[in-house]
Amino acid sequence: METVKTNNYEVEVKNLQISFGKDDVLTDLSLSLKKGENLVVLGKSGSGKSVLIKCIIGLIDPDEGTIMVQGNNISEQDDNNLNLIRSKVGFLFQSAALYDSMTVRENLEFPLRRQNTVKGKKLTSLVEDALENVGLSDVIDKMPSELSGGMRKRVGLARTLILKPEIMLYDEPTTGLDPITSTEISSLIVHIQKKYKTSSIIITHDIACTKNVADRIIVIRDGVCAAEGTYKELENSGDPWIRSFFE
Repeated sequence: METVKTNNYEVEVKNLQISFGKDDVLTDLSLSLKKGENLVVLGKSGSGKSVLIKCIIGLIDPDEGTIMVQGNNISEQDDNNLNLIRSKVGFLFQSAALYDSMTVRENLEFPLRRQNTVKGKKLTSLVEDALENVGLSDVIDKMPSELSGGMRKRVGLARTLILKPEIMLYDEPTTGLDPITSTEISSLIVHIQKKYKTSSIIITHDIACTKNVADRIIVIRDGVCAAEGTYKELENSGDPWIRSFFE
């Protein structure tokens, strides 16, 4: 079975429901990601934001609902097709998820070596270009333990971008960073959107980041999409609970 790409939405989530034991996390969540946009998902801690993006790439199976990625129903894919879809989706983990025993160079080479399609000088060139794109050309032979939190985030992002994903999923990209570094990461997300024409879902509780990167925002409350709009629209919402995020 071949994967199919549509021209409508990069991601469509319809009536998503997921529970862990007796805890209902998402009860009836629907959203769509348009081509080329940055969609920010806001919500209180424990509202299911990170669960949502894990469902999108098939790491968690929902109880009910449909998830379409580039026109492909995630729940209907075999392992080969699911891996093909995942190859077009970049995922920046909250912790950056670098391999501590590998240098930065080796971390970036790892996904390319797994594909076994690039070797030699071309491999080196791709690694160097990826690091240059995140402003870290000089750390190529350092270990992750020698890097600051912001640098690790950038390296994690470079490792994701090296496979040229069409969709990016960011899980709390500025968590644990100081305000200046957070602003740099936010600017980098916008730069990547413009340079690579990516479509992105950004999970965050950082309102400064939201203001910098969001083309559109949805707010999750009680397992559903409680509000949707631009930053300015939601900042001036008539719902005090929605407005409280921006105050």
